[in-house]
Amino acid sequence: MDDHGVTIGTDGLARCPWAGSDPLYVAYHDEEWGRELRGEDALFERICLEAFQSGLAWITILRKREGFRAAFAGFEIAKVAEFGDEDVARLLADEGIVRNRAKINAAVANAKAARVLDGGLTDLIWSHAPADRPRPLTTKDVPATTPESAALAKTLKKSGFAFVGPTTAYALMQACGLVNDHLADCHATKK
Repeated sequence: MDDHGVTIGTDGLARCPWAGSDPLYVAYHDEEWGRELRGEDALFERICLEAFQSGLAWITILRKREGFRAAFAGFEIAKVAEFGDEDVARLLADEGIVRNRAKINAAVANAKAARVLDGGLTDLIWSHAPADRPRPLTTKDVPATTPESAALAKTLKKSGFAFVGPTTAYALMQACGLVNDHLADCHATKK
């Protein structure tokens, strides 16, 4: 690693250093993170996972991702919006997910908010995409928040969403390709 720049994996590819060597991280880095994502349920899943990740390592979420999908009805907004107290109790007992009552309640509330959005979740999120900017050279050049992520968080909260502060909103923007924070020398910038 060069001053928090790219690292060279065992496969000889240069990657952002956070990708590490865990196969789940490497696959997420190479195949998903920073790639444009649209679609109501797909974006809802990412909002939920980013909220569940708050305070935890992302690898924890990746390892439990299939458990989350099973527990939250494939992140179908219409289904999760109908979750009630029995579903929350079921989720709190589910070892396949992060069992945090506030985050579980937020996921249900966010589904209810997403279901009634004028224009939909895709339009709301993508309306906050910033103008193109140069790729960061090192991890030190990657912000934790931006004016656009603060605005997205504010808009989401105004629309009834929870667990979506500016840092979580920026992580969502990175994950869904609104911004591409793959380091300039990362092989994924060339895809």
